[in-house]
Amino acid sequence: MFPWNLFPINKDMKNMMKQVKPEEIEKHIEEMMSKMFPPNMQDMINPKEFASAVNPVPHDARKQSIVPLEEAVFETHDFVFVRIPIRNQEWLHNMKLSHTSNQMIVEHIPEDDDKHTITLPALVRKKGATARHKDGMLEIRIPKSVNMQFSEIDITDVL
Repeated sequence: MFPWNLFPINKDMKNMMKQVKPEEIEKHIEEMMSKMFPPNMQDMINPKEFASAVNPVPHDARKQSIVPLEEAVFETHDFVFVRIPIRNQEWLHNMKLSHTSNQMIVEHIPEDDDKHTITLPALVRKKGATARHKDGMLEIRIPKSVNMQFSEIDITDVL
């Protein structure tokens, strides 16, 4: 039998855990990390600074738009539909539409530097997408990808 009584776990442990403050734990960990790492690596302790140093954001990168498109996304048996209300007729001439197997990317509306990424509910095919504008609504129809690659699984009896 394992000697569990040698571990420092007792009845007061539950009360002690309730009294611990997360700020104190974080401060203690930061102190320990600052003692372990040399001074030239201190900026790696702060995760935000570390992330900005590893992945710098390019100046010409487009930001995601803060103005929502109010799009509607739904699927049928064969297609995925994305409906986007068009408030200004100029949007149709300025916008750029593209898609991956699971995302629709809408660029240049309402502003030229805006970019909207819409997650699609199903995987779609690379070719065959169509877009139609009628009564102030742009409807994009993308055929679904039908993945019918089946693999047979053998069942064995274990005796």
